[in-house]
Amino acid sequence: MSHLTGTERATYVRSMFGRIAHRYDLLNRLMTMGQDAKWRTEAIKHLELDEGNKVLDLGSGTGDIAFEIAEKHPHSFVIASDFTPEMILVGKTRPQGTRMNWLVADAQNLPFPSNSFDGVVSGFLLRNVPDVDRALQEQKRILVDGGRVVSLDTTPPRRNLLRPFLNIHFKYIIPTLGRLIAGDAEAYTYLPDSTAKFKTAEDLAERFVGAGFSGVGFARRMLGTIGIHWGKN
Repeated sequence: MSHLTGTERATYVRSMFGRIAHRYDLLNRLMTMGQDAKWRTEAIKHLELDEGNKVLDLGSGTGDIAFEIAEKHPHSFVIASDFTPEMILVGKTRPQGTRMNWLVADAQNLPFPSNSFDGVVSGFLLRNVPDVDRALQEQKRILVDGGRVVSLDTTPPRRNLLRPFLNIHFKYIIPTLGRLIAGDAEAYTYLPDSTAKFKTAEDLAERFVGAGFSGVGFARRMLGTIGIHWGKN
């Protein structure tokens, strides 16, 4: 599960997301009480896109972020890339799904030349990759000078009066929803577990700086359990 590393972790994550692909979007809406749409819109704003920009939605899942970019910036070129083929197959069945540019790719070994994109955005990707630093370095490599990177992901809740209640949500409510709706309690035990063991918002910001990004900043959402990070190449 979240203690796995390297190839074992990558294999587990791909298999897990493959199993839940058919219910992934529905459960995201339920787990976030519909707030995930607002976070995606906020993340896209931090890309500061101009028309005609080339954008990569990395770890796209079924394409939520990519579809929104394509709708709001119709003259941009958007690629939705994910490690899990089943997610992409579901994405292709969505409205306009056959018009999206889809690609199965590993976030740690991106199949693009350097300086290929004006923006790279990811939603709930970084906590699932075996090596966060490698993934950020790859994103920096494929960005043009002045290009922007944005990450939307979970972050461990801060130690305050709300933390016990948030832990109940993560440890009990989310796995129960996973079992009832996706038929996979194991996957929805991994997801909150990976959040608890992921880097704090401050630590992840330091990783962005360490990868060479400038102007790094972040914002917390949903009682401090969601982090939106951004930076410039």
